[in-house]
Amino acid sequence: DLREVVFGGDAVALEQTAFAQPALFAMEYALGRLWMSWGVSPAAMIGHSIGEYAAACLAGVFSLDDALKIVAARGRAMQDCPPGAMAAVPMAQAALSALLPAGIEIAAENGPELCAVAGPAEALDALVAKLAASGVDARRLHVSHAFHSEMMAPALVPFRAAFEGVALNPPSMPYISTLTGAWITDAEATSPDYYVRHLRGSVRFASGLRALVAAQPAAAYVEVGPNTALSSLA
Repeated sequence: DLREVVFGGDAVALEQTAFAQPALFAMEYALGRLWMSWGVSPAAMIGHSIGEYAAACLAGVFSLDDALKIVAARGRAMQDCPPGAMAAVPMAQAALSALLPAGIEIAAENGPELCAVAGPAEALDALVAKLAASGVDARRLHVSHAFHSEMMAPALVPFRAAFEGVALNPPSMPYISTLTGAWITDAEATSPDYYVRHLRGSVRFASGLRALVAAQPAAAYVEVGPNTALSSLA
């Protein structure tokens, strides 16, 4: 029961991916429904990694029951992958990509001058040390795995199996794909293979936000989640 994890006072339990992802989804979906019950409906949405599932569910791509099943399977599959490491690096993606050693990848493009990298712990620590020596304040993230990197490969097949029997519908509200950094298409939203690529691929949040701002220059932005991380990036 997810409530036992969220309200049980065991913060360490919530750090486990298998619990954290369903907990994030549940909070984001519930807050989204709360805003909508107050008469505030989104003109558009964007979600960072697991947050895109909340956007998709609010847009009717899958039912709540199916979304919970998929999100739980995603969390389990990712947690079962080998341990890895991630770091936040205050550099533009193009400049950082040129410095990456073998095995380390851009896991997320979070801002014009902010990325997350992921890979094996030893190689990542070496990169962080090298960047620090050149004056770049790269910081290890408190995660147990190298999300959105090649180290997620063992999760792809078991996660794909979670879509058996799941009905996927074209979205009723527009939202950004953080796999492509552009507006989600009906073909992407209704393809299980898209969600498999989404698990493995880099999160293009900054590109997606730019697309959103271009289409909605006067919009008011509401962060529908447990903190202010995305507001800070925006």
